Amino acid sequence: MPIGFDLPEHVARTQSAIRHFIASEIIPLEQRAVGVQVDDQLVAELRRRGQDSGLWAPQLSAELGGGGFDLLESAPLLEEAGYSLLGPLALHCAAPDEGNLHLLDVVASPYQRERFLTPLAHGGTRSAFAMTEPPPGAGSDPASLRTTAVQDGASWVINGRKWLITGADGAAFFIVMARTGDQSATMFLIDADTPGLRVGAHAHTIDASMPGGHCEVTFEDCRVSSDAILGAAHEGFRYAQVRLAPARLTHCMRWLGAARRAHDIAVAHAIDRTMFGSKLSELGMAQQMIADNEIDLHTSRLVLWHACWSIVQGARGGEESSRAKVQVSEAVHRVIDRSVQLAGGMGTSENMILGRLYADVRAFRIYDGASEVHRMSLAKRAVRRATTPAADNVYATTPA
Repeated sequence: MPIGFDLPEHVARTQSAIRHFIASEIIPLEQRAVGVQVDDQLVAELRRRGQDSGLWAPQLSAELGGGGFDLLESAPLLEEAGYSLLGPLALHCAAPDEGNLHLLDVVASPYQRERFLTPLAHGGTRSAFAMTEPPPGAGSDPASLRTTAVQDGASWVINGRKWLITGADGAAFFIVMARTGDQSATMFLIDADTPGLRVGAHAHTIDASMPGGHCEVTFEDCRVSSDAILGAAHEGFRYAQVRLAPARLTHCMRWLGAARRAHDIAVAHAIDRTMFGSKLSELGMAQQMIADNEIDLHTSRLVLWHACWSIVQGARGGEESSRAKVQVSEAVHRVIDRSVQLAGGMGTSENMILGRLYADVRAFRIYDGASEVHRMSLAKRAVRRATTPAADNVYATTPA
């Protein structure tokens, strides 16, 4: 049972190139995003640099102009991109476009690939995924979906209200989840200028690194043709899993890079800062925080890589991605929180980037399934295993 952790040579080479690109081309631009929402002008500059670098979209297929790396190979590459909050935008591996690219690549028809996927893959447009709704609608429980799509001849008429839709302001198109039966949903590809679709107010969230913000989107008798159906009608819940499991893991990759950045900033500060006659890095309580950060970063990377490996091997990845999502999202928060503490008062500022990292990372424990929802799922699986007949259950134990 060989187990190896050495990166293939072509992955290691690309990892090194991305690390250099982020340090030399992207980190110097970060102060343009201090205290403000990332805007499309900055996104255009970032994408231009990313395309010129030859490192564009490492997770995307070569056919679509990307690097052609699989999910496991992408893990160290997207971690490097995430070392700056602007890095994933520059290399076209940021949410929500990254998840939408994957979904469209798997599900879209030839017409939809040409109409929506190709411009998105080339960085000419932005997109949004519209599922989340105000209570009592869909959030962590997609089964609560209340937006409806009703067939009317050759058309479908969509009505409903979404909110917290990331990237909605300025998106060229939306992937919209709507209920099309008591137990079924359908995904629709809808141009932003379609009559009946309206992008409303921004939610004033604590994060600010997502172009287009997090907006309300309403559908009032929004009529689309059958060509707008992504994949097959009534298969929306199944397609959501195509998107969500890998998207959880790419989120983990990017935020792991951000946490490593925070840790590096804090350690450098601890080495330079003198307190009570000693370097901060020599004081026991500071050393404990530094050590705990090292442990959280390393264990998170291992759980993440295992989840990616499982999916590459053909597993559905639901359990593995849930486990990784909880571990990484909570560990990343701990790492950045400790890093702020180590840096003292300036750690709360955006001048050191730590303040922005701290604000942006908090939502990670909520989107793509809150930690509590993933824990519920993991617990249910554990109970099912424990109640499986012993002959079929490798986890069963024989009573003494």
